[in-house]
Amino acid sequence: MKNRIYRAVLAVAAVLLTGCGADKNENVSQGMEAVAALEYDSALESFEAAKEAGEDERLIYRGTGLAYMGKTMYGDAAQAFEAALNCSDGRVNSMDYDISYYLATAYYKQGELAKAIEVYNAITALKPEEKDAYYLRGVIYAQQGNPDQARADFDKVISLDGSDYDRLIEIYNVLAGNGYKQAGQEYLQTAMDAGTKGMTNFEKGRICYYLEDYENAKTYLEKARDDSGYEAVLFLGKTHEILGDNNYAISVYNTFLESNGPNPQVLNQLGLCRMATGDYSGALTAFRTAINIENNGMMQVLKMNEIVACENLKDYKGAASLLNTYLKTYPDDQEAKREYIFLQTR
Repeated sequence: MKNRIYRAVLAVAAVLLTGCGADKNENVSQGMEAVAALEYDSALESFEAAKEAGEDERLIYRGTGLAYMGKTMYGDAAQAFEAALNCSDGRVNSMDYDISYYLATAYYKQGELAKAIEVYNAITALKPEEKDAYYLRGVIYAQQGNPDQARADFDKVISLDGSDYDRLIEIYNVLAGNGYKQAGQEYLQTAMDAGTKGMTNFEKGRICYYLEDYENAKTYLEKARDDSGYEAVLFLGKTHEILGDNNYAISVYNTFLESNGPNPQVLNQLGLCRMATGDYSGALTAFRTAINIENNGMMQVLKMNEIVACENLKDYKGAASLLNTYLKTYPDDQEAKREYIFLQTR
């Protein structure tokens, strides 16, 4: 949820800046470029310079909030977004909604769930068709242990767009992840019972997968593997893994890699599947091939799986060395810290 909201800034920033006269907000533009480059301290310096230059105050506070979000300083981010909203001239426009979503995310990230809900309440009061706000509020209700309120929001989302099957599966995952798996499956079954003519084979396959109807999932995903990219391949392979046919799953992954080249997600799943068969050397090769893919987006997972493969190969010294390096990059991983203490005794 929160990551999708945060990434959206890069898609809208240029449009917003252009609409407000980017030539008059040179420092703000530089700050947003720094945010996009993940250079948050540099971004904050640019926004400070923008203040001194008298540039657009609302854009300055908005950009400052995004920079603080990147630095995981959510309290400061929330204050900046609040200030940005206070700069409004009273006429609600697209930027007000944009800032409100970021404000809700900042509240959410620092555990102020009631405040995040208040923001979503304000959005839906002004825009009753704003399905993202209903969905995100429903996510919070589910996490709070309020399934009835969560389902009310999710029902509203589906009523606004019943053919958004990606969102439907997200709703299932939220409910299942918070202990309401049966409720999540009811949404999926209702969608299947309503008819599948509007669904792609990939959508039908994924829904069957989460309904644990693996035979039908296998059939649909086999049809989808050539035109739905690596995601269909992952679901097809994992379906065969669940059905106990790891060798066929491995062939699914390898066929895709041979035709399409290295893919971090598929290589990672190939590695996991090889580990399940006891082929730890093959697993290690898969993980390391994925690690060598620049900007793969899942480096932490791959690094940890590499360590696990080394442990299974009884290369405890190598695993300890890798874990020491891992902890320098990801110092908040408490489980990894405990594992490092264990490895030092081997």
